[in-house]
Amino acid sequence: MEQNNSIKLFEDKNVRVAWNKNEEIGYFSVVDIVAVLTDNEYQQARNYWKWLKNKLKEEGSELVSITNQLKMKAHDGKLRDTDVMNTEQILRLVQSIPSKKAEPFKLWLAQVGRERIDEAYDPEITINRALDAYRKKGYSEEWINQRLKTIDVRKEFTDELKRVCVSKNKDFAILTNMLTQVWSGYSVKEYKNLKG
Repeated sequence: MEQNNSIKLFEDKNVRVAWNKNEEIGYFSVVDIVAVLTDNEYQQARNYWKWLKNKLKEEGSELVSITNQLKMKAHDGKLRDTDVMNTEQILRLVQSIPSKKAEPFKLWLAQVGRERIDEAYDPEITINRALDAYRKKGYSEEWINQRLKTIDVRKEFTDELKRVCVSKNKDFAILTNMLTQVWSGYSVKEYKNLKG
């Protein structure tokens, strides 16, 4: 696994982050996130995470069993195995911590959940939300229309691939990579790096 480690600051607290280039996923130190949310120092946050892990296990939560470990620089400067979670797992962790700092995240998650349920009943809401987001980012109406057409063409393409029995994600990835290479001269990964 090719990995970049860095530190992000959140309210004057360090949060260790590892970016996995192969998976294109960021992993965050659980203890650091707990320290931010509970407003505790490192050792207290570590003890809280230890207690919370046991509590979550007793409740049957799968969150603990899917926690990974990566080598990250510890407070003493040495590389140590550290419990890490990706963004989705961190958002699930936030829901388990009673904290004033966690409350805004919990409210946001509830709002997003409600929006997704509404969109399941009326898919047009999704399209309107995307249009609003593109407009707020300052994209022109012409660009927005082209983007929607591109999405529609891609959906037709994937539907056709499914019709001719291409169904594995790996096969889709290979075909997408080939098309991107022909179209842009770059692989998908190279093109993402170019775009930043």
